[in-house]
Amino acid sequence: MKNFAITGVAGYIAPRHLKAIKETGNRVVAATDPHDSVGIMDSYFPDAAFFTEFERFDRHIEKLKRTSPDERLDYLSICSPNHLHDAHIRLALRAGADAICEKPLVLNPWNLDILTELEEEYKQRVWTLLQLRVHPSIIALKQKYEGYNGERKKITLSYVTSRGTWYHHSWKGDLSKSGGIATNIGIHFFDMLMWIFGKPEQSEIHKRSNTAQAGFLRLPYADVEWFLSIDENDLPEKVKQKGQRIYRSITIDEEEIEFSDGFTDLHTIVYQDILNGKGFGLKDAYPSIKLVSEMRNQDIETSPNQKHPFLGK
Repeated sequence: MKNFAITGVAGYIAPRHLKAIKETGNRVVAATDPHDSVGIMDSYFPDAAFFTEFERFDRHIEKLKRTSPDERLDYLSICSPNHLHDAHIRLALRAGADAICEKPLVLNPWNLDILTELEEEYKQRVWTLLQLRVHPSIIALKQKYEGYNGERKKITLSYVTSRGTWYHHSWKGDLSKSGGIATNIGIHFFDMLMWIFGKPEQSEIHKRSNTAQAGFLRLPYADVEWFLSIDENDLPEKVKQKGQRIYRSITIDEEEIEFSDGFTDLHTIVYQDILNGKGFGLKDAYPSIKLVSEMRNQDIETSPNQKHPFLGK
């Protein structure tokens, strides 16, 4: 049984990590969040030490490190706001633990340089959650186009995940903390597309607002029109009629690959891979982090490539 600690345990994504830790047969010994609405802990690890002050959490982790081999930390799961990720990763490495960090691993590619050096210095690993790479539909897509060098594919990516007005008043609505929509909710999809079709040769931004972003990517064997939104008004009518608030879709040459389902257990699969030493690390995360970092500084372009159906809204 491995010892885990977790940062950002009151956040939206933390329950998936708690569930994955429990389902892989391990335990959380300490958790922290500035907010104390963490009743979810009762369902998983009610005996874990909890701190609302990060400094006290840091001190506790150091104490565990020096207590006994049975008590010291093995992994730190990081579910905190995006701009805190690299600092919390450094805490894990200094504590002699591996870091398991939510997306995006960091906001800018140069943040990865020091983490690469620290991995070597402390002899620990930094793992990240690229869970679409373990989604059955995406694995099948990867296998289908493995080594593909035929006619260029026309791909349309659509992701609408409805968010309320609270989003804009939280850290997620702060560009300096979240990195913006393309970084916060899009990075998984960009990683997935590059994993299958290769690194981008061209990138354009066609729309950018505080609720939606759209653009074009030219990959080695595919042209991608993508659209990301947190506005429920952008949901397709067929999705609204089902009462759903999330829509994920990829269309390749007009053939739709709908993968809104099947996300429940992906974190557990990723955790098991990490525990087996087969997870996704810094090098895996680099291409998508570089892409979304560059997107933040791109101008909006008017281009004949603007064909995504959502752009007419």
